[in-house]
Amino acid sequence: MTYSYIKPRVKKVVSTELQLVLVFFSISAMMLFLTYGFLKLKIYTFEQSIIRIEEKKVDLNDAILKMQNQISVIEQESDKAEKITTENSVLKESIKNLFDLVPDRITLSQVDLRKDALIIYGTTPSKEVYEFLLQAPLRSIFNTTYTSFYQLENGWLSFVSTNKIDNKEVLK
Repeated sequence: MTYSYIKPRVKKVVSTELQLVLVFFSISAMMLFLTYGFLKLKIYTFEQSIIRIEEKKVDLNDAILKMQNQISVIEQESDKAEKITTENSVLKESIKNLFDLVPDRITLSQVDLRKDALIIYGTTPSKEVYEFLLQAPLRSIFNTTYTSFYQLENGWLSFVSTNKIDNKEVLK
């Protein structure tokens, strides 16, 4: 005897609707865990990137300090070179002026230029030519001028002129 007009269905423990909800729930949970893992990975890579950038920053700061030290050394060397060039130009001009001072009738054989003295070796036809043409300009430049003459075989005179400047006046 049957009391029902329909055929009985088999009852499942998990219904289709519940299966559908569980599938969507597991997909959502899996997506959340994957997103969490992805974000953790990105955070880790960003932290590593920050560490590398900080190391590069320290290295670059060290390189900048080294370059600044090199620049200061180069500037000092440049200043020294410029000073030497200036001193050489002044010395060259002084030597040129000295040789411009020497008249054509007097021949120089050696010039010893020191910081506070000038020693000139040369030949002159006579003492008067030397005194009027070379000694007068030298006396206007130097404080002390001393000249000694030696007779040569050809009648000319060999001379050694020692000219000095007082150090007190140089320092002023």
